[in-house]
Amino acid sequence: MPKVLKNVLLPAALLLHAELAAAANIFTLFKDEDGTTNWQHLANWSSGTLIILLTAAAIKLFISDRLEKKANRALEEIRSGLEQRVLERTATLDESNRLLKETNLLLEGEISHHKETTNLLRFSELYIRDILESMPLVLIGINAEMVVTQWNRQAEELTGVNQSKALGKNLWDAYPIITVTPNQISKVQRENKPITIKHSQRGQCYYDISIYPLREQQETGIVILIDDVTQRILAENMLVQRDKMSSMGELASTMAHDIDVPLQAILKDIRSAQQSLQVVEGTDAVRALLDDAGERGKQASGVISNLLDFAQSQGDKKRLANIVDIVEHTVSLAADVLSEPGGLHFRDIAINRHYEKNLPQIRCNASELQQVFFSLFRHAFKSMEPVTRQDFKPTIRIDIIECYDALWIKVQHNGIGLSNIEQQYIFEPFFNKTSVDEGQDIGKRLSFSYFIVTEHHQGQLAVTSDVNVGTTFHLQLQVK
Repeated sequence: MPKVLKNVLLPAALLLHAELAAAANIFTLFKDEDGTTNWQHLANWSSGTLIILLTAAAIKLFISDRLEKKANRALEEIRSGLEQRVLERTATLDESNRLLKETNLLLEGEISHHKETTNLLRFSELYIRDILESMPLVLIGINAEMVVTQWNRQAEELTGVNQSKALGKNLWDAYPIITVTPNQISKVQRENKPITIKHSQRGQCYYDISIYPLREQQETGIVILIDDVTQRILAENMLVQRDKMSSMGELASTMAHDIDVPLQAILKDIRSAQQSLQVVEGTDAVRALLDDAGERGKQASGVISNLLDFAQSQGDKKRLANIVDIVEHTVSLAADVLSEPGGLHFRDIAINRHYEKNLPQIRCNASELQQVFFSLFRHAFKSMEPVTRQDFKPTIRIDIIECYDALWIKVQHNGIGLSNIEQQYIFEPFFNKTSVDEGQDIGKRLSFSYFIVTEHHQGQLAVTSDVNVGTTFHLQLQVK
């Protein structure tokens, strides 16, 4: 090998160079006495020196060869060790790769399962949310701190408050006019029992409000369910009222027939007595009494006729009718029926009519509306009769206009107005005879008229009044 030769030859060359240098100094040793060179001696010396050098080189080469072989063996061992380590590392890497592949497969399975679970959770969440949003009940969820956590679409429609504005706020800050009170919520939290509240606005809406705690009350709090049962209550009330109206109609018909028979007989006797007294002198006072009795009998007959009309109208279907004709017919009926002995007669009251032209017909029960207007006219009549001012001119003003697909009717009189308490209870019924005994005039109560307008005709009836000015009744009846 070049490196080995270099390591052997370089020292030999150096040694040769040193010997030659020394030989130059001792060159004289190879000459004879006569000064001639002894070549044999020189050759022997040179051969010996060369042999020594070659021997040294051979030894050097032998040692180098041994060292090289030793180094090669070491290198072989190192290479074998490296190869073994590489094999071991390769085996380890293969095992690691195998385990990694298995792990990757497991991870892929876990990821796939996680995706499926996530999809199922997302579907469940969307499904539950869709149920909450689509349910016909108002659902409001609040936590233990009274903060809104759920606010579905029905809650938005009922309250007019958007979900984004309600969530995360105190319930009464989000919707201050809610019927539920903090005390009721606290009671549910304290007793851990549900409660149900009935809420209604007369003739307009009815609600069942359920408040119940969830199992993990401290975390999830309270749920408020508001069920709009207006249609059910109205239907139930309608059935009850129909039964009552049917009974009232039957009762009115029976009473009218029972009263009419003796009344007609009394009127017949009065007419006979009047005919007999026409030829008798000095009986003017008696004839006046008989005339007044006959007039009262006609009024009673008108009442009976009205009762019969009312009885016959029960169960009739609603039909298109002209509201002006109904009002005018009622005015004529009131003129024949309403009067006080020796006092005010309805026909003496000035009727100011203000009817809009081309009013549409409405689908209604004409006989029932006639009952309503007759009650209003009777109320006006009874409010005017006690007035004793000399300059008093009893007047009833009737306005009928069409506005916003509805007929607006005002019946206004200038008699004694209603007090605040009377206005508050005028549409409430009498429950017993005590109210009449205490001086409250049953003719001033209009609960039956209110029921006909609001329940049977889905309209509105209201009153405004001043004790010193008079009273105005406001009716609204839908055209469609």
